[in-house]
Amino acid sequence: MDIPDSLIDLQRAADAEWARLAELTDNDEREAQRLVWFEAGARAQAAVTEWAREHEKNRYKVEKAVREAVRHPEPKGE
Repeated sequence: MDIPDSLIDLQRAADAEWARLAELTDNDEREAQRLVWFEAGARAQAAVTEWAREHEKNRYKVEKAVREAVRHPEPKGE
């Protein structure tokens, strides 16, 4: 499946916000960062849903492909 860069960028941003959350120990900071992560994830999910609908693709399969592209990228040259 050919995934647009915009979806990959949104998922990368959501994953980066989660990584920041995982590093925090202060409860107030964690709660604030949890909201930032949640909003970034919601933007990524909304974009996946919209793209899947526009291209008549299964949203679950699109989401899976996006996450695999972000979290397990193929090495360059393959």
